[in-house]
Amino acid sequence: MKKIILLCTLVIFLTGCTSINTSSIDSILNETLSSTLKITNTQRNGYSYYLPRGLILKNTKSFNEKLEDDLYQYYLYVDVVSYNNKTKFKYTLNNKAYFSSSLENNGKFGYVEINNYKNNQYLIEIMYNYAKIEVVVYEKDIKNVLANAMTIISSISYNDNIIINYLSSSSFEGNEEVFNIFEIVGRKDFLQVTDEETQEEENRDPDFIN
Repeated sequence: MKKIILLCTLVIFLTGCTSINTSSIDSILNETLSSTLKITNTQRNGYSYYLPRGLILKNTKSFNEKLEDDLYQYYLYVDVVSYNNKTKFKYTLNNKAYFSSSLENNGKFGYVEINNYKNNQYLIEIMYNYAKIEVVVYEKDIKNVLANAMTIISSISYNDNIIINYLSSSSFEGNEEVFNIFEIVGRKDFLQVTDEETQEEENRDPDFIN
């Protein structure tokens, strides 16, 4: 019963436009990170995560995923190499950004950075728990999209055994498209690259695990 109450509270917060729009970006981040409710509904090769209501999987290739809601496209990449190596990273706040903040909770770390993009839109860039999400949105939708993206990325749970087996396999050794999320901070062409990768899955690299 307690889990059901917590789940209902989280869903109301994350899907209730009124509460989100009247909250600050910092409070949305803190609410998501401090949640003790850990559930997943989407399984992948070596990891799982919670996909909020209203979002669908458009396509996927290896550790790149393209998710969509009614308005926007969310580009997710999970860096299992950095996770397996327990790579450390220190984020430097960007004073020129629309919003910039480091993230840390229970040994997990990362950052959120929001910058002007183009055509009156903003690029939301989130790295946390060895995964990255990028979304281009209009200003009025920043908080709603941020809540969705944080729900996804903070819920990621890894399966160490599957990841170790994958990294030691010939499939991984032949994969030349593995990104290092620590080397692409602020790289504006990441959206284009991940979009191209997910849509060309039938034409290249047959050794990829789908």
